[in-house]
Amino acid sequence: MNTILSIQSIHKTFEAGTINENHVLRGMELDVQEGDFISIIGGNGAGKSTLMNSLAGTLTVDQGDILLEGKSIKNIPAAKRAKDIARVFQDPKMGTASRLTIEENMAIAYRRGLARGLSWGVKDSERQIFKESLKELGLGLENRLKVDTQFLSGGQRQALTLMMAALVKPKLLLLDEHTAALDPKTSDMVMDLTKKIVENHQLTTLMITHNMENAIEFGNRLVMLHQGRIVVDVRGEEKKNLTVQHLMDLFHKNSGQVLSNDELILN
Repeated sequence: MNTILSIQSIHKTFEAGTINENHVLRGMELDVQEGDFISIIGGNGAGKSTLMNSLAGTLTVDQGDILLEGKSIKNIPAAKRAKDIARVFQDPKMGTASRLTIEENMAIAYRRGLARGLSWGVKDSERQIFKESLKELGLGLENRLKVDTQFLSGGQRQALTLMMAALVKPKLLLLDEHTAALDPKTSDMVMDLTKKIVENHQLTTLMITHNMENAIEFGNRLVMLHQGRIVVDVRGEEKKNLTVQHLMDLFHKNSGQVLSNDELILN
């Protein structure tokens, strides 16, 4: 397997030099192999969101480097990273433009990273691609291409956003607690679709989740953050055999601290 993402001793401090100084990322290191589906968990302030924002380019790291396919991206702005890094947010409304139709949203995703020409309408050839892609979701959205996304449910919008992220295969897919705002039944539906899309499109994926059961069930690898570092990294058979209690024991062993289940999954 090729290393597609290499996080090399990155640091990020907020309000440095003030009484409110907060050193969030403390030399974090992680190598991600092509095809990895990594669940990321950690307590409040562990660095999950800061890591995700640093990868997406909405934050700049203070020290260290981030390599994508062997090339540094730490100084590349978020807009330019977007052609290689797709992201699905917690809020379903953030992934789509409410007043644009399903097909118009998909057209934007389909042309991600391309220069906008004079013609920005949806072509018939593209429309057929969108229909075939939406059939994969099994939600009937392929028959509603002309409907504004504001009329979709939260689960439908999040499913659409997932498909838009995969429409032009990204080098890296970031899932930023993408089921946290959904009710349990809808969350389960979106997680099942997530697994299907990641596997069918062979996407290299990092998923922050507040749900320990989901972290254990989905993906081939699980990492736990604590105080800006990775303290647990399990994969393969070890991950398949994990239980919540085993995960808590690993955390205690590697961090020297004891946390309750509720403390560990705080957002």
